[in-house]
Amino acid sequence: MEEMKHSHIGVNGLKVHVAEIGSDSSPAVIFLHGFPEIWYTWRHQMIAVANAGFRAIAPDYRGYGLSDIPQQPHNTKFADLVNDTASILDSLAISKVFVVAKDFGAKVGYAFALIHPGKVAGIVTLGAPFVHPNAPFKLAFPEGFYIRRWQEPGRAEADFGRFDAKTVVRNIYIMFSRSEIPMASENQEIMDLVDPSAPLPSWFTEEDLSVYGDLYHKSGFQTPLQVPYRSLGEKLEFSKHGLDDAKIEAPTLVIMGEEDYSFKFPGMEQYVKSGAVKKYVPNLEIIYLPQGCHFVHEQFPDQVNQLLLNFLNCNK
Repeated sequence: MEEMKHSHIGVNGLKVHVAEIGSDSSPAVIFLHGFPEIWYTWRHQMIAVANAGFRAIAPDYRGYGLSDIPQQPHNTKFADLVNDTASILDSLAISKVFVVAKDFGAKVGYAFALIHPGKVAGIVTLGAPFVHPNAPFKLAFPEGFYIRRWQEPGRAEADFGRFDAKTVVRNIYIMFSRSEIPMASENQEIMDLVDPSAPLPSWFTEEDLSVYGDLYHKSGFQTPLQVPYRSLGEKLEFSKHGLDDAKIEAPTLVIMGEEDYSFKFPGMEQYVKSGAVKKYVPNLEIIYLPQGCHFVHEQFPDQVNQLLLNFLNCNK
């Protein structure tokens, strides 16, 4: 993707890698990735929005991809990623932006919108609605749930350490593309949930995997295990007026793949389909994509791009 511009921006004592495409004078869209992704996960969407007259910006979070690794990865917080996002936009002299986010990136994006509501023109999230801390459900899973395993210091490191970075990403992409919640038995590790002979999803090529593998070989998994997994209990200051007043007022679109395993988290489907989420996000539209998995933007890029462009054009 030769048309992509790559740079490093000094942000809160670190150099953060940012990929960009589109005119500096165009309305800006910042793309926030999840795990195990890096900026490259947004390749299809970035080109589509740039061709439609927008400026696409996709950072690697600190400790991910080509961005600097913090000196103490285990002290990284969600709040650092929110502050980094604000600093990136300030460095690029962008006063208003559309936020597009996936997976735990949605938590970063929503927090940014709550702290800086005047800077957000709209929000699109994939597979992750805004879950207010007072939402009427709490996620609870047994010991073998992948998040619980990865929260345990040392366990994921030992599990991942049996393989090279490319194989770890390969296994996670295969596992997260399924509709079942990744769950290990008592004497099984999460990496063992994927048979070594299992093929990659048809929409994810060996070339794509090599890009991820090379970048995770550089960054390692220390920071990604810290944020999101070991920081999930972190309390974010969502609103200067207090927690109960925290609402996403910007126009918001949530795109849910109906086969996304995260949609099956206990209470999640009811929270979304009952409309309870709209108590906290009043200007919300939810669109469901049949057969869509956790990586719906890579699986069905044309469909997601069209939904994204419709939203951007209606709210610019």
